[in-house]
Amino acid sequence: MTKTQKIEIEPLARVEGHGGIKVEIKNNEIKDVQVKILEGPRLFETLAIGKTPAEDLSLVPRICAICNLSHKYASLRALEKALDIHVPEVTQTYRQLMHHGEMLESHSLHLYFLALPDFFGYDNAVAMAEKYGDVVMKALALKKFGNKIMRLMGGRMIHGENPVLGGFGKLPNRETLLELKEEALTHLDFAMETIDILASLEVPDYPERETQFICLKPPHDEYDYYGDILLASDGKEYPLEDYKKVIIERTVSHSFAKRSAYNERPFTVGAIARVLNIGDRLKGKAKEARDKLLNERWHRNPIYNNFAQAIEQVFSLEDVIRIVDELVDKAHPEIVNAARDSGTGTGGVEAPRGTLIHHYTIENGVTVDADYITPTAMFLDDIEAFIRKSGENLLAKNEMDGIELKLEMVARAYDPCISCSAHLVSVDIE
Repeated sequence: MTKTQKIEIEPLARVEGHGGIKVEIKNNEIKDVQVKILEGPRLFETLAIGKTPAEDLSLVPRICAICNLSHKYASLRALEKALDIHVPEVTQTYRQLMHHGEMLESHSLHLYFLALPDFFGYDNAVAMAEKYGDVVMKALALKKFGNKIMRLMGGRMIHGENPVLGGFGKLPNRETLLELKEEALTHLDFAMETIDILASLEVPDYPERETQFICLKPPHDEYDYYGDILLASDGKEYPLEDYKKVIIERTVSHSFAKRSAYNERPFTVGAIARVLNIGDRLKGKAKEARDKLLNERWHRNPIYNNFAQAIEQVFSLEDVIRIVDELVDKAHPEIVNAARDSGTGTGGVEAPRGTLIHHYTIENGVTVDADYITPTAMFLDDIEAFIRKSGENLLAKNEMDGIELKLEMVARAYDPCISCSAHLVSVDIE
């Protein structure tokens, strides 16, 4: 007798955007897994065509309110290559400070308010607050600090116009920078407390399988969130300009988001990819955090992405301190003008959720071609693969009670940004 069962979880809770997951099981076997992006296509690549580079720079942060500065940053790096703009090192350092704000804001939001409730057995962070009120309040303060840096460097909290081609419209004074340093120092203790909390947690093994990891290789010997080389976990490196040869996109019928493969197989980007690929560059307390949390299961279990984000919180706070010490007595740089009005450029940054790529072709001061690949569009295939593996293992162990939450936990660990990718659960058992 054929056994059919359907379990639907839609929308996927505690993620950015609207999506669902469908798992079809027939005769005790996983037949199909679909991570569905239910938001309609947003056509930003088409919207960018016919506009000036400055207009595109204002347009692309609207792709995502959470990662708006990552899109701004990637766009800056691509457009400045196309226009032959070479900013001074001090401008690049201010952009790193800007990006740390978004990393801290996004990581703290996901880690404490979207992911930790799964580990602690709560439906949401509000319910968690009764027992873990101190953690929730400190997490809110850390998120607020990230917001503060974003507002300071962006000009406003969301879709700020302060970062411009060739520099910034306005930069913080000495007093403001030193204030950021003091605040970063106060949050660092809590970030390390979080490492201890995570070290005490039991991570389920049902989603484990081998996969691949890709991130950007920084142009120096330090850990960082930008670069011009794609670094894969197989040790191979590729110029960012060759991204279309490395990351092969395709469309699927059940999703408005494209899918990506490397070496014809799914892969992962994000904090876990960065810590695995370039984590040996970490220093200070961030290195201590990595040494405390990292184990060989990271290569097979996406739930550890939550742990990697916690390590990056420590890194970003320490780097804010370093950056302030470097910038505090330096003169503000001038905005650099474009040397040409035509050209092609590809820019990459590490957004909170992973590698983000922007590509533009400019002719006579107008964009004629644009292409964006977001982190979520890169790892959607891997989410499906890990959900399939989770379902197979749970079926084999006859652990079907609460399977919806267990599968959601896998998807949430990736911190997917569905709004970005639309340019997540139902389980059918037969």
